[in-house]
Amino acid sequence: MATTIDSTTDAIDFLIHQHGRIKQLFIETADTSDPVERESKFFELRRLLAVHETAEEEIIHPRARREIGDGASIVDARLEEENKAKKQLAEMESLDISSMEFQVRLAKLREAVLVHADHEEREEFTRLREELDDEALRRLRKTVELAETMAPTRPHPGVESATANVLVGPFAAMMDRAKDMISRPRH
Repeated sequence: MATTIDSTTDAIDFLIHQHGRIKQLFIETADTSDPVERESKFFELRRLLAVHETAEEEIIHPRARREIGDGASIVDARLEEENKAKKQLAEMESLDISSMEFQVRLAKLREAVLVHADHEEREEFTRLREELDDEALRRLRKTVELAETMAPTRPHPGVESATANVLVGPFAAMMDRAKDMISRPRH
């Protein structure tokens, strides 16, 4: 489920707020020694990362390509980071949540995701805010929220473009949501 934020904020505020929640979930996942709680926090983290990145890939990145001067190079770098993070996250799904390997990989993923979020905020979001008026950014937020409601809830490495998300996304989302219903952490 998308993180709820005051409806008067725009797409950039919404995504930055989600970056904050992602950071917090990394801390909560790493800090708990209770396997049930860790599984629950990781489930929430994985889901938020998946829907957040899909919305960026479908809505924000294409807009940045069009609106900002060197948008293509900025977006290409972000897509490369997203692909690497998706691969890391997908590999972690098969690990024992209580293992040291899980903790080590979680720390590496956290580092990569935080660097990625910082790049987005400084290089892409700031520039989009400069190019788009307040009304366009508010409308963009509604589109981002809609994309998140239909997005896959698990990582799908290699599906980083808007076109790939549109083609693969609906089927992947349906399958992911079915898996989530079966494997949702209980507590």
